Amino acid sequence: MKEKKHINIPIFIPHLGCPNDCAFCNQRSISGRTHFDISDVRRQIEDALSTAGERESEIAFFGGSFTGIDRDLMVSLLEISEEYVRAGRVVSTRLSTRPDYISEEILDILGRYSVKTIELGIQSASDKVLKASKRGHTLSDTVNACKLIKERGFDLVGQMMIGLPMSDGDSEVETAKLICELGASEARIYPIVILKNTHLAKMVENGEYIPLTESELVGRSASVLEVFRKKGVKVLRIGLHSGTELNSGEEIAGGYYHPAMGELVGGELYYRELERRIAALDSPKKVTVTVPRGDLSKAIGQNGRNRARLTEKFGLIAMKFKEGDALSIGKK
Repeated sequence: MKEKKHINIPIFIPHLGCPNDCAFCNQRSISGRTHFDISDVRRQIEDALSTAGERESEIAFFGGSFTGIDRDLMVSLLEISEEYVRAGRVVSTRLSTRPDYISEEILDILGRYSVKTIELGIQSASDKVLKASKRGHTLSDTVNACKLIKERGFDLVGQMMIGLPMSDGDSEVETAKLICELGASEARIYPIVILKNTHLAKMVENGEYIPLTESELVGRSASVLEVFRKKGVKVLRIGLHSGTELNSGEEIAGGYYHPAMGELVGGELYYRELERRIAALDSPKKVTVTVPRGDLSKAIGQNGRNRARLTEKFGLIAMKFKEGDALSIGKK
């Protein structure tokens, strides 16, 4: 039976419940919202449901640390979501929060409602990186939170970042591996974006942090994506949701940002795989690449970058791409 399509109905609660300002964080830039009004929540849900069609819907509380907000507000929001679950209009609730705002008491409350998924802002498995990024929690907090979440039967999503202060490619790969080991079924990868009015932007100004280049961000994100794919952990998103402020560059203080980061990272993984397979051929001059349907643009690469790089690297006369049932390479 064909799997029913699923959508999240995002309700953003910018910075509510967050105990501190992380070095990279500016919730106004990320969510496009500066305030939160609970009286507007039902309208947002109704607007989303009006265009959902036959898709399965889930209410998702994103933006701030949901389990750290005022307890009465948190329960009121859960009650609103539960109304829609009981009416059969949505199937469940998901939320995002921090590792240090997960406890037995919090999970007791969430367990009274139709909360299915908890997305945890893990960001890094290195205490050194967490401290440099002003996260305000430790790796021990992360491990304990994941353990509690899984023991209570919630689905776990691990969120991590690429390019945090003091991090490197190896520490990021280790973070991805830990997220898998701790039982996450899904993940999100956020390559760092240097936003205005953040501590990270000041670090750049003071020469304390050197922004990663496009190739570094894309390459390190691809290495992390590869870990998740090998472990069977679905990656829900790579990169921040694009908005007017981000797309226009108004809120970006430096470094690299691209609204289609997921396409770039997926393309880089394709490049690596094609490079390995072509290298195994015996002096090819003309190559035909067959890719699974729907993957053609990623395989060719944005603006044909993969075709150009591979053609140059292997001295190919011609390189053709076509769609088929599975990835394969033939030579002439």
